[in-house]
Amino acid sequence: MHGHAYPPPWAMRMMAMKGGRGRRGGGWSSGSGPGGGYGMWAGKGPGFGGRQKVSRGEVRSAILLLLSEEPMHGYQIMQELSERTEGVWRPSPGSIYPTLQQIADEGLIEAEDSAGKKIYQLTDAGRERVAEDAPAPPWEQFVTPEDDGLWAIKDLALQVGAAVMQVAAAGTDEQLAEAKDILSDTRSRLYQLLADGDERA
Repeated sequence: MHGHAYPPPWAMRMMAMKGGRGRRGGGWSSGSGPGGGYGMWAGKGPGFGGRQKVSRGEVRSAILLLLSEEPMHGYQIMQELSERTEGVWRPSPGSIYPTLQQIADEGLIEAEDSAGKKIYQLTDAGRERVAEDAPAPPWEQFVTPEDDGLWAIKDLALQVGAAVMQVAAAGTDEQLAEAKDILSDTRSRLYQLLADGDERA
């Protein structure tokens, strides 16, 4: 078995699945100065229901849900939320780190030092809380109706990427070889899908 490892930078870039559509109109302003508060959406674009800020409860839910997928450090959490909303929600350190400390004080997460960084993961109590509350992912509020299909594909790709990292971290040599075959076959089928579409056009 391989020791536990976390996604390297190239894997995070792969999982980001950026591109295809630009960021929506509007601008950002700080909630309470540099590094503090919550990102504010000034544009009130379609599908946002006029919401101008993310509540502390939503930041809390987002952190717990992300950590239920895999352990992360604070910057990864901020990066992940930005990527899942195509830059629309960009939480500041002033919103993420105090919330992490609060959740840790409640015994729902614990931190482990790794290469000079604190890696946060759910405790048993944290996993039970997520299972009991089953909150809707707060980042979904930032998806407009026309983006639903695109988001569904990107979200699934992120989940696949997380599964790949888990296999890479803990899989046997046989499991790694099988995972490689699965990914190669999936990639070929996706390219074939595009080729078939070009032929029909």
